[in-house]
Amino acid sequence: MLKKKKKLTKTDTTKKAMLMALDKTLGIVSPACKKVGISRQTHYEWMREDPEYKAKVEDVNEMVLDFSETHLHKAIAKGNVVANIFHLKTKGKKRGYTEVQQIEHSGKIEGQTVYLTKAELDAQNIDDDIGYVDS
Repeated sequence: MLKKKKKLTKTDTTKKAMLMALDKTLGIVSPACKKVGISRQTHYEWMREDPEYKAKVEDVNEMVLDFSETHLHKAIAKGNVVANIFHLKTKGKKRGYTEVQQIEHSGKIEGQTVYLTKAELDAQNIDDDIGYVDS
């Protein structure tokens, strides 16, 4: 028995067009929205409200990462030192290819950082934009 195809709504058709536009723009949202004629807000609403759409957008983003990694590997194969260093710093961490910044301090540390919520700031008459206490 054949399944009947669900009739696509205008929104369904626009989502499909948006996914194709994202594919063409390598996942960059603004130009894809412009090609389709929707706002970025609409795209992000669909991402929040439609798990299937969100999954397809994430698939496009994975494809873009694959594309980038392919070009990175090609650059490495051609002897590009910067590409090689980048690859080792990101993928070779387990083998020690990382940059470690070590900071030594030999004095007394005075003071303490205190984080307050907006309610706590209001209760103490502290101006949260300027950071001083009204007297």
